[in-house]
Amino acid sequence: MKARVVPVYFSRRDGEFDQQLVTLRRLFADDAEFLPATAIGATIPADSDAVVFPQLLGEAYSRTKEFAGIKVPILILTSEFGTVSMWDWEIMSFLESHGISTLAPYSVDQARIMLRAARVKSELLQGVFLIYQDNPGEGQQASIFKRFWWWEEQCRHKLSQRFGVRVEYRSYRELGERISSMDERTALEEWARWDYPVVGLSEKAIASAVKLYLTVKQDISGIDGILGVGINCLNESHFSDTTPCVAWNMLFDELGIMWACEADIVSLATKHILYKSLAVPTVMTNIYPFLMGMAALKHERIPAFPEIVDNPENHLLVAHCGYFALAPRSFCDQWCLRPSVLGIVNDNSHMMDARLAVGPITFAKLDSSLDRLRVMEGRLKGYAQYPGSDCLNGGVIEVKDGHQLMRSVSSHHQCIMTGAQARNARIVSDVFGLQFDQM
Repeated sequence: MKARVVPVYFSRRDGEFDQQLVTLRRLFADDAEFLPATAIGATIPADSDAVVFPQLLGEAYSRTKEFAGIKVPILILTSEFGTVSMWDWEIMSFLESHGISTLAPYSVDQARIMLRAARVKSELLQGVFLIYQDNPGEGQQASIFKRFWWWEEQCRHKLSQRFGVRVEYRSYRELGERISSMDERTALEEWARWDYPVVGLSEKAIASAVKLYLTVKQDISGIDGILGVGINCLNESHFSDTTPCVAWNMLFDELGIMWACEADIVSLATKHILYKSLAVPTVMTNIYPFLMGMAALKHERIPAFPEIVDNPENHLLVAHCGYFALAPRSFCDQWCLRPSVLGIVNDNSHMMDARLAVGPITFAKLDSSLDRLRVMEGRLKGYAQYPGSDCLNGGVIEVKDGHQLMRSVSSHHQCIMTGAQARNARIVSDVFGLQFDQM
């Protein structure tokens, strides 16, 4: 959806303002819906995502009170090229000295990111994350899962307080019962619509996976503002004979719904904000820095990390549920569904064997305060296979400083974006008013 923006003028609307507004409407026809222009200090419509100043004047120095009253992002788009004009730096510096933040893109692409991010910010205010869980931390591998921040009431409250999004919880046990009662024929008829490659999965496994998709799809159809879904799929895996991996892929392909592995609402918020703002492939996975040694190797049931000659301390193995990551097929160079390998899920379960293209990547995650976005750029160098382990196909990533990562990382769950995205992620942070920390 396009961002809804309000053009704002000072005491008098003149021809320069009108001409620049015509230019902006042309440049950003695919990105923004321009609402009727209004004078500074007037009420901004409640359904607007941002305001834009097509023109700045010296009058701004005496209107700080009115600027401070604007509660949506403020874009400065004063050049004919859809960017900030260099003549406006002094006004923006003055406003900043009075605690007023403005967004001043110096490329059209940056402006488009800002507009998308402003729209995402508004969507979250009315949005819903649907999570299925019952007693998180009490099921499989309780000694591990009891530690996680994303299940705490404090986290849920802070998420709603910070971004407005509401987290709606439903019973995973009850979901599993509904899935098991559905006719397999219905699921297999649905499966015939999808062209997903499969290796080694039985017809029953496919039917179970699709039944989960159909059941969740029915649930979200009744929720206004649904943005993301998640299931406590590992810790409470005893409630279902399948995993939600391909269901999340189907819901993303069909409806653009984001997903959270293991009901991690912090990763879900991170992914939603970044993917919807930057429009680059974004997935979540587990990281295993080489510097962790046996503490990481034992968990994945592998004997050693891949052999790296130069700077092994700056490398990580990334893997989730036996493979690289839960990634939509549309993001990947290679992709197929395979049987799950984890011992804590039903033998009827599945996971995708997915590979993003090798090359630059960016780690990102909101920290536990939900006020800071931490990022680190790196390079996906290739993939490593360990037959008979919990890492049948993991990614090998190099970062600039593995020791700094160990000192700064906030979670074993990290989101990965393709490309070197730190600069763009910072733009998104500015729109959301987040602190930005590039590791």
